[in-house]
Amino acid sequence: MLKKRNAGFTLLAGALLLSACGSSTSGEESAPETIRLDYAFYSPTSLVLKESGKVEEHFEEQGIDVEWVLSQGSNRAIELLNSNSVDFGSTAGAAALVAKSNHAPIETVYVASDPEWTALLSNGDIETIEDLKGKQVAATMGTDPHIFLLRALHEAGIDESEITIVQLQHNDGASALATGEVDAWAGLDPHMATQEVEHDAELFYRNQDFNTYSVLNVREDFAESHPELVEEVIELYEEAREWTIDNHEEATAILAEQADLSEEVAAIQMERNDFSNPVLEEEHRDALIGAGVVLEEGHLGPAASSVEELVYELLNPTYVESVVGSTSD
Repeated sequence: MLKKRNAGFTLLAGALLLSACGSSTSGEESAPETIRLDYAFYSPTSLVLKESGKVEEHFEEQGIDVEWVLSQGSNRAIELLNSNSVDFGSTAGAAALVAKSNHAPIETVYVASDPEWTALLSNGDIETIEDLKGKQVAATMGTDPHIFLLRALHEAGIDESEITIVQLQHNDGASALATGEVDAWAGLDPHMATQEVEHDAELFYRNQDFNTYSVLNVREDFAESHPELVEEVIELYEEAREWTIDNHEEATAILAEQADLSEEVAAIQMERNDFSNPVLEEEHRDALIGAGVVLEEGHLGPAASSVEELVYELLNPTYVESVVGSTSD
């Protein structure tokens, strides 16, 4: 395990403790009994953080328990956040935007990575977006792969009604493609990389710009009551991110172990992630606005007065800027 085999991953243990002990609690509620975080196979830094045990070590000093909950997809993470089952949830940026338009009580506070984690896959019979007409395509509604599919169709001038979208969770969509139950699949890593390696699936449509970042969201009520804890969680995520960059092979091994992947599949997924910039900036706003414009017709909820306003309501860079500053500083 990481906490046994890598002493270099210290996660600000002393500094964070001093900061926590010295923080003023004026105007803030007493500390919660438990902090609840999700982890996800599509978020390698969440796996590194969970494996390290450092979150538990840090909050134990404050008398706070830590609970980890698995998110099988952005839609599941949103469900956990909406139902107050977690305080922090990992999603794609566009998935958080759709959730926000449906009154999800969340704000996006951190960028875990810039991944190319979704593409459109087939077993060779489909080679272009145009070939999807009249076909069945598996996708997980409300997630980045689903939104990626909609944007690809829009770009090609194909109406959504010209295909049949089969609602399946990511792992089930991968299985359906492998068995021929669907013609194509809007994929997500690590399942996408698994299909490439083990079933020779082809990524027939890729577009890095249509991937909308791996982000960390927090429930608004938690952030309002415990802003200092939001910063502490981000500080912990920052150490995990930096450790992942500096220890690529070991981080890949953690992904493989936690997600039950082969080293080859895990390596492909890691190669498709850029962990360099955790700060919410204009590029992230622009990416979400681009997705939102396509989603305006029938896929955004009643809270979406305008895409631009919705994006600015969702993204809150205050916490991460407090921790690491702005890259423009």
